Amino acid sequence: MKAIKKNAQITGSSSHKSRSFSEILEAATSRRVVLQGGVGLAVLGVFGRPLTLKAQDNGDPDATEPLMNFTPVTVANAATQRNWPLISEDYEYELLFPWGDPILPDGPVFAHPPSPDDQAQQVGVGHDGMWYFPHPEDFPAETDEDDSDDDGSTDDDPTPEELEQLRNSRGVLVINHEFGSNSRVLGEDLPLSLDDVRTSQHAHGVSVVNIERIDGKWQIVEGDNARRIHVNTPVTFSGPAAEHDLLKNRDEYEPEGTLNNCANGYTPWNTYLTCEENFHQYFSEAPYSAENSRYGLSYTSGDSYGWFRRDSRFQLSSPFYRNEANRFGWVVEIDPHDSSQVPVKHTSLGRLKHEGAAVAVGLDKRVVVYMGDDSQNEYIYKFVGEESYEDIIARGESPLASGKLYVARFNEDFTGEWVELTIENDDLASEFDDQADLLVHARMAGDEVGATKMDRPEWITVAHDEQVYCALTNNSSRSETDSANPEAPNVYGHIIRWKDSEMHTGTTFEWNIFKLASETQTTEEMFGSPDGLWADPDGRLFIETDGTQGGVTDSRTICNQLLVADTNTGEIRRLFTGVDGCEITGIAFTPDQKTMFINVQHPGTGNYESSQSEQEFPGFDGPNVPRDCTVVITRKDGGIVGS
Repeated sequence: MKAIKKNAQITGSSSHKSRSFSEILEAATSRRVVLQGGVGLAVLGVFGRPLTLKAQDNGDPDATEPLMNFTPVTVANAATQRNWPLISEDYEYELLFPWGDPILPDGPVFAHPPSPDDQAQQVGVGHDGMWYFPHPEDFPAETDEDDSDDDGSTDDDPTPEELEQLRNSRGVLVINHEFGSNSRVLGEDLPLSLDDVRTSQHAHGVSVVNIERIDGKWQIVEGDNARRIHVNTPVTFSGPAAEHDLLKNRDEYEPEGTLNNCANGYTPWNTYLTCEENFHQYFSEAPYSAENSRYGLSYTSGDSYGWFRRDSRFQLSSPFYRNEANRFGWVVEIDPHDSSQVPVKHTSLGRLKHEGAAVAVGLDKRVVVYMGDDSQNEYIYKFVGEESYEDIIARGESPLASGKLYVARFNEDFTGEWVELTIENDDLASEFDDQADLLVHARMAGDEVGATKMDRPEWITVAHDEQVYCALTNNSSRSETDSANPEAPNVYGHIIRWKDSEMHTGTTFEWNIFKLASETQTTEEMFGSPDGLWADPDGRLFIETDGTQGGVTDSRTICNQLLVADTNTGEIRRLFTGVDGCEITGIAFTPDQKTMFINVQHPGTGNYESSQSEQEFPGFDGPNVPRDCTVVITRKDGGIVGS
């Protein structure tokens, strides 16, 4: 950034000052109506229907079949069972891939604490976002006319039915590993050696595993593409900041690693996007500056992990690694099918504490990526590619390497603008040296253009009707009250949705509130702190939680949970609940939607000593230590999950 502005007010000097979400929603209060037969109040929004109105047939010939027919887990049952998961009686689940399992069948078995070399060959800790990719060979192949039958197939080709079965029973699962405390990974508060640091580092990152359903059970199988990507894995950069001085260290140390991998995305060209969130908590001895402060980097920000004590790469006072923290906070693209491909960090998408990267295809087949910055009073962003992603791929380039980055401004009349973050904006040109500087400090650019401060924007998902949903988890710092916000502070969180003009590529949008969690607290739909989201092609919204579930306005408390909402009616049903201390996160589906994968993160306290004798879940062979794991969910009748 320009030197004269190094210690300027973080909110900047633009005429568009950042506004709290409560200020905007207060102006919308007059639009709220009481719905007869509903669960409470709802916004009568721009999408043409009251959001919590319950669908009733009443002989209506246009009434549609309900999207959800399963029996939900009740609050009463969930409140009495906390040491083992509960699932709807219409469903069943299996547990697999706990932290420490080898990523190949003949890999090292789990021991506690693991060695650095073993952990680099094992599933990491802190399971979070993930996605399932069928193998490319399980799709119809193009054939030469001379070798094909009349229908274009060859004698040796699998039938369409066989290919469909293969796509849904074998593939690649890519899993993020967000974090793991020293007490859990090492059994001690701080690393005592460089080996300890390496073990902790190798437990972070991403696992790429080949999985197959054999005799009705999913398991890890062989595959040349299996790999662990962690803090010490070589990476590269694309986009305007790729070669910039802000990403260079002394002696041209090559960029390495990804960490604090939270939510995710997946692209139409079958690559995986992993998102770096709270990277600040690994770096210490950061010199004070407005930029470092804005990203949470301080002299002591990395003390809890303590890596900097043994690895100077995470010591920002080191002259060799002065810009190392600038190399984190990006969206990283991974090829799940080719382990020779180096992960790419795309600087065009901006540096922030990325929760996820929801991909859509806009007009002219331009790729669009929606992103939330998961901190209190942070912003929602959108990236729009320059041209058809198919044309870019045909040239051998990445569709994410260049494009425009926008930040959202929500207006009180249920409209909004996507404000471009570009050095061509006079307000931004006076604050940043160039476009690379702006992207490295995207948060500060959002401040300057008056982006709307949100209540921890987490997962974002794009629905079949092009509406975009975002989980706003909570905000303990909120002090203002109004009838549209949950509470001040915002204890419960809410889910917002919007629809862009021009099919994702426009610079304006309309928005409303899909669900205020506060309104569910005394009902069977009770939830709080929405986090993970995924919208299926049929109109269901899967909601995962990470925070208090009840117990504030109601004495009932349950563990974090997975719920399913009908986006047409607003109805919510509880599908699954976890165990004490855990977060429910990660969402992936097979293409037929009949198998769902979720994750149970940090079960119990996550502390080795206190849980050693008490921990039952997940009950795998080996040391009795809390272990994150993946849960496979299916309907007993073989139907679509969520139905």
